[in-house]
Amino acid sequence: MASTPQEVLAALLDNPTDLDHVSRLTTPGVTYVSLNFDNPDLHRIMPWCGTQHGPASIVNTFVDVARYWEKLAFETQALFGDDQQAALFGKMTYRSIVLGKTVTSPFAVYVHVTDGRCDYMQFMEDTFATGASFRQGGSWTFASNPDGEIVTI
Repeated sequence: MASTPQEVLAALLDNPTDLDHVSRLTTPGVTYVSLNFDNPDLHRIMPWCGTQHGPASIVNTFVDVARYWEKLAFETQALFGDDQQAALFGKMTYRSIVLGKTVTSPFAVYVHVTDGRCDYMQFMEDTFATGASFRQGGSWTFASNPDGEIVTI
């Protein structure tokens, strides 16, 4: 069984849709943060987003992701940590099921591990890109530049 935080993280990502597997690697009350702490608008587009608790929250996220996207590539670029935490960085390419839009995004996963079991997991990605893979139409207007430039996408 995995024991170091790096081994726990790698094992979790190896089979994140199997509840028995995930339960063995996590505490019963594991906190899982997917993409943000709480964003109701993003949650409407990607229902798994936000903060949840329990091993099933991890499983449900990866099951839902597989329903919304076809995974074309999921590549680890770096995995490191210490005796309590680990981080993994990589690159993924997904194609949205409904619209068939393909996106490539960097991703990062952080875990905190106590006594060989994950008690906190956070998954981050380029949410602007992955969310846009579901965008069917319309435009967005942004006013981010203090010099006054407006950007419409």
